[in-house]
Amino acid sequence: MRTQQSAPSAVPRPGALRWLRYALGGGLPERFAPWVLADTTEPGWVRRHLARAVVQLLPLVALCLAVPVPWVYRFSAALGGLVIGLTFSMAFMVETTEHRVAKAGYRPGTAAALREERHERARVERRAPYRVGGAGSFD
Repeated sequence: MRTQQSAPSAVPRPGALRWLRYALGGGLPERFAPWVLADTTEPGWVRRHLARAVVQLLPLVALCLAVPVPWVYRFSAALGGLVIGLTFSMAFMVETTEHRVAKAGYRPGTAAALREERHERARVERRAPYRVGGAGSFD
């Protein structure tokens, strides 16, 4: 199992095809493990999770749009499927990201712990005494 560590400054990113495989649930080679951890914990992780969910739902949307019925039915079925799929994805977002991190070789719970640590650090920073009253309020 990998241990939680700070991500190196030059984390290798997967190419487009590898990212597509990753978005569809496939694993990545070991060298991308720090990128997976960063992808699931750094600011914007929810937006990236939703982007992966949309990629997973695109075949369903395409299938709904290809059925030979009036366009209003195609569009409503595709939109309804997308909304329901994204709602389901949001409901299991934390578990899904934890599974991705575990597949990359980290211990289960690593992503949630790292996100919580970063959130707590930001909260403490916002409430630091030197920030109270703004600039120039040092007494």
